[in-house]
Amino acid sequence: MHDLMVMTTICSFLLTIAFIFLRPNVNEAYPASVGALFVLLSGSVSLSDLGSITETISGAAITIIATIVMAIVLESFGFFYWAADLLMRKARGSGIRLFWLTNLFCFLMTLFVNNDGSILITTPILLMLLKNTGLKNAQKLPYLISGALIATASSAPIGVSNIVNLIALKIVHMSLYMHTAMMFVPASLGLVLLSFILFLTFCRTLPKQLPMGGQSFMPGSHPLQDVYRSGNRNKFMRNVLIFVFAVRASLFAASYVGFPVPVMAVIGSLVLLVWRWMYLKITPLDMLKKTPWYILIFAFGMYVIIFGLNNIGLTDYLIRVLHPIVSGSLLNASVMMGALLSVLSNLFNNHPALMVGTLTLTHMDLTPITLKISYLASVIGSDMGSLLLPIGTLATLMWMHIVKKGGVKISWLDYLKVTVVAIPITLIFTLALLSFWVSWLFH
Repeated sequence: MHDLMVMTTICSFLLTIAFIFLRPNVNEAYPASVGALFVLLSGSVSLSDLGSITETISGAAITIIATIVMAIVLESFGFFYWAADLLMRKARGSGIRLFWLTNLFCFLMTLFVNNDGSILITTPILLMLLKNTGLKNAQKLPYLISGALIATASSAPIGVSNIVNLIALKIVHMSLYMHTAMMFVPASLGLVLLSFILFLTFCRTLPKQLPMGGQSFMPGSHPLQDVYRSGNRNKFMRNVLIFVFAVRASLFAASYVGFPVPVMAVIGSLVLLVWRWMYLKITPLDMLKKTPWYILIFAFGMYVIIFGLNNIGLTDYLIRVLHPIVSGSLLNASVMMGALLSVLSNLFNNHPALMVGTLTLTHMDLTPITLKISYLASVIGSDMGSLLLPIGTLATLMWMHIVKKGGVKISWLDYLKVTVVAIPITLIFTLALLSFWVSWLFH
């Protein structure tokens, strides 16, 4: 009976991951739900465990959903068209300047929204922008590949930009404020290095002069067209962005003073919804349809499966293997955990990989500082190291699908030619810098 339970749990995990990899255009909540159901039926997760699982993921899920609601409101305001126009104006016809602006834009979108949301926002904008410039397929690759890598990796500096990071924070009992204080500097410098490596990779392909299209990105029938015609478009968008930035900053302030972060995120989203109601006369009821509620189902189902793996002894095995390695120096703990999570993420996707890694760490009886740095290194591995292959994250799987629908051909080989050099160098640099930064903070 025990052997059947173990076999069912392992097969459920492997088949769920395989389905997500092979059918990235299918809603990932479906395979996660089916896999979780089989794990429950196997007995490796009890009904009483579901309460603990719900408590672990609920706060993270609410925060991410509230953030996505803000992104949907930004779309209603015409922000994406405005952003595309702004990028083209600031590039001033230079393909190289557009490359750097694209990377900066993708970084900021992930910080303001989250990594999956950033991919869903930035990729269509870039496809629209690049189509307007008249660039050839090969000339579009530097912008699209770099944008995807930066947008996804930018979830590392602040925990609130990735649902699995938030879930892991709950597991290790670390505040959002502490995560950012220890992670923002090394992860951001790692992103700067990644940007420079990407530029060196693509510098010969980047067009020095853009064949400008001159087409406006603003739809003529937008509800705020009168505001834009009166010359207040930039002022309006500036005010909206200031408010969004203030909401993001309030999450860290809430974490610092002990106020529930999910509650603060919901308050910010509600205020923005009321603002939109006043300007566009659109009631918040449309959010019931537009909000991707399936994220909650996916996160819950995936965690049920990982909890089952934990209960059948996976974490016990990993503890025996990892404890001698992680309990050494901080540099050793950082590099080894980051490298391990990178491998697991590229094999099984970063969501389950980080959950497994984090659950393992909490049972290893590590010192507080070693636990923190091992967890942060795991985040770097799952957010940055996972980008070696397109299947390492859900964000890159979605990106490949969106780009294909947009008519741009990007093969796995095109992707690997870039990541096989850029990602390992960035990963090792960031992990080493993390250990030195944390050592300096606590000594």
